[in-house]
Amino acid sequence: MSSLLQSGPYADRDDEAFLAEMIELTIHHARWCEPFRQIASAAHWNPESVHAASDLPFVHVGLFKRMALVSNPPDTNVVRTVVSSSTSGTSSRIQLDELSSRLQSASSGSILGDFVGTSKRPLLVLDSVQSLRRRDEFSARIMAAMSLKPFATEVFFLLKDPADPASLQIAQLECALKSGTDLLVYGFSWILWLSWVKANFPVEIAQELARRNIAYVHSGGWKKLEDVRVDHQAFDNALLSASGPGSAVVDYYGLVEQMGIVFPLCSHGSRHVPRWADVIVRDSWTLQPLASGEGQLQLMNTLSFGSPCHSVLTEDMGRLLPGECSCGRKGRRFELLGRVPKAEVRGCANV
Repeated sequence: MSSLLQSGPYADRDDEAFLAEMIELTIHHARWCEPFRQIASAAHWNPESVHAASDLPFVHVGLFKRMALVSNPPDTNVVRTVVSSSTSGTSSRIQLDELSSRLQSASSGSILGDFVGTSKRPLLVLDSVQSLRRRDEFSARIMAAMSLKPFATEVFFLLKDPADPASLQIAQLECALKSGTDLLVYGFSWILWLSWVKANFPVEIAQELARRNIAYVHSGGWKKLEDVRVDHQAFDNALLSASGPGSAVVDYYGLVEQMGIVFPLCSHGSRHVPRWADVIVRDSWTLQPLASGEGQLQLMNTLSFGSPCHSVLTEDMGRLLPGECSCGRKGRRFELLGRVPKAEVRGCANV
């Protein structure tokens, strides 16, 4: 179990402890996952010669769409499978064991709590309750919403049809508003825009929402918003102009392959890395790690035991940001820049 979780996500980093846990986790996956053992062997990895996180072997994110990557010690208890949404028809399927699931829940709660606060309030989910009714299998979208459940007094699913942003159920919204308290709202970015910003709320409901402090949390789906010429600033302004003065918008980036690790965008434009994770930027041609400049993002975490999702090379581009952020959060931070040219559009986390 990661000892790094015992402190807040943005306390001082302990790179030595992080590297030690990552080496142990890599040994674990090389022992119990045959495909990862082959990857590690091809990379000529040797625990004794690892001096930095960038020396560790990694898995390309596309491999999770093509084969089952599972680390299966005899005592593993798989509790659920998380399935990514996909525009290509091919989804990643990530098996979550009990230990990883528990650690990842603690991680997402700690990270998101730092941005939205830990007070409990009604959680409004722009999805359908039907999305919960799959035995032992959940979509990445619903798992992202449920990461906010620790902050919820009640959960209201506002869509009748998860595929139809226009199927907003006003009666459910009215029930949530009866609490008279602040609200927490989650949706994929494009669904939040079409279901909420573009909704034709009755006048009395619109007036009530304008009096409430609302924390909007959203992720993924920016490609569809770019197609209708909506940028981050217009998105935030539209939400905040119709909400109470203490409202906020939290946009976060993450992968279904690394559940529990999310990178919210702070008010100063940085995406912050929790101390139990790391981000490496690699040159897309040579795969050499870059201290500065634009490259391909590799995401790492110390929480993934059931599958070798602990070190994943993404198809997203970014760059590390120097120095400390004015928001006061410590540790590494980065800027997300877009997709690798000609990369497949990902359904759950495209930017």
